[in-house]
Amino acid sequence: MMMTLMRALSRWVCSGFGSGYASVIPGTFGTVAALLFWMMLHSWGGLEEVSMRVWLAVGTCFIGTLLVFLALEPRETQKDPQWIVIDEWAGLFITMVAIESVTWWSLIVAFGLFRFFDGLKWGPVALAERLPGGVGIMADDIVAGLESVIVLWLLYFVGLL
Repeated sequence: MMMTLMRALSRWVCSGFGSGYASVIPGTFGTVAALLFWMMLHSWGGLEEVSMRVWLAVGTCFIGTLLVFLALEPRETQKDPQWIVIDEWAGLFITMVAIESVTWWSLIVAFGLFRFFDGLKWGPVALAERLPGGVGIMADDIVAGLESVIVLWLLYFVGLL
């Protein structure tokens, strides 16, 4: 009974509070839900400091990985079930660490970069995706988020953001 409840709660969180159950492009819906959640926290003043954004990103990575292990049924064989979007949340939150000033343009660029690197799955993202189980499910989006951070920092450096 307790394990069933824990699995159900884990599945709800791993689905991005239901956003991962979208019938089309669940990863994008999950990322939009994560961005809306991030914007809500930011509007409340909870993400003013970079350190708070780092805590949010790191916490989502660790807790998300644990919840993915709890959410998956032992007999589930699908490598990266589409309904799991907590990895998109973690990757986007990593990306958002690099945002220096919150504008619509910076939010669109951050969102677009993360979706680009997550969808492209080249180089380090593809390697991370090969890791086994819940670690692999989370790792590719974490790496895509890190790649997005590098590009955002370059854009800030050259004055395009």
